[in-house]
Amino acid sequence: MKKTLARWAVDIWYKDAFLGILLLPFASIFSDIVRVRRFLYRKGVLKSHMLPVPVIVIGNITVGGTGKTPLIIWLAELLAKSGYKPGIISRGYGGKSEIWPQAVNENSNVTSVGDEALLIAKQTRLPLVVGPSRAESAKKLLAEFDCNVVLSDDGLQHYALNRDIEIAVVDGERRFGNGYCLPAGPLREPIERLSSVDFVVVNGEKYADHEFSMQLVGETAVNMKTGEQKPLQKFSGIECHALAGIGNPERFFKLLQLNGLTCLTHSFPDHYSFECDDIEFGDNKPVLMTEKDAVKCTQFAGNQHWFIPVTAFPEPALGQQFLGLLKQKT
Repeated sequence: MKKTLARWAVDIWYKDAFLGILLLPFASIFSDIVRVRRFLYRKGVLKSHMLPVPVIVIGNITVGGTGKTPLIIWLAELLAKSGYKPGIISRGYGGKSEIWPQAVNENSNVTSVGDEALLIAKQTRLPLVVGPSRAESAKKLLAEFDCNVVLSDDGLQHYALNRDIEIAVVDGERRFGNGYCLPAGPLREPIERLSSVDFVVVNGEKYADHEFSMQLVGETAVNMKTGEQKPLQKFSGIECHALAGIGNPERFFKLLQLNGLTCLTHSFPDHYSFECDDIEFGDNKPVLMTEKDAVKCTQFAGNQHWFIPVTAFPEPALGQQFLGLLKQKT
């Protein structure tokens, strides 16, 4: 049922413009609420918590994945290499813990903290705290860890936490769909919101001079049972299964196709809670998945299961300008 609803929404937002038009009255109400809420925070009617260290928010204005997680990992590594002591906060989406906020490390339970948080913890090994309130998560982060800059995973619309730098990530293929706000389209905020952020990073090819392009590169498959690493092109000529429970599964399938792989594809909703039967297809063909999905399947994966880690490569100017702006803020 969840998979059917997700596909239906994507079809409305990115394919069937007519159905989106029918929902426009509701989208107008939603966008008005969004604008009023932001105005109240800007005027101080609704309170925004300010931290004693710079806060960098990496988010998007559309529903679904755009490539934020690889960019956050890249930013965290850039900050660490530049002499900063970064810490990370996240919503912990999909986590079912009864205690919030909570610290996350590479050994945390994915069911408790969520897939993206665990992936970031494994990749960066940096202090990370998750919880519904990013302000409370940030307080815990600074109280328990030695950090002098905070990266917020998502939270562009979480105005209860004040921010010094905003980075919006855009899916270069799907962009903004039909351009409507929820529920008629995929927008959490009107497109005009991008004019107020500090950096717009496009996962793919950029459309405008003020945008920064970013490429996600994945060239290696890692066996989930043995840890063996193999060039992705070694699977060329072999029929494989490919599965993805991310915001835009087609992007992952396209990556495999560009590497010469022939795959039977299986799409799941973003943050899907996989079970053993979801990744077993009754044959011995290799099963390839994203690293975000793999952290939820490790316990029941077999020798035929592989994940493809991806690395973000933004254009060099982004790092230079980002560090320059952060230096001004501090």
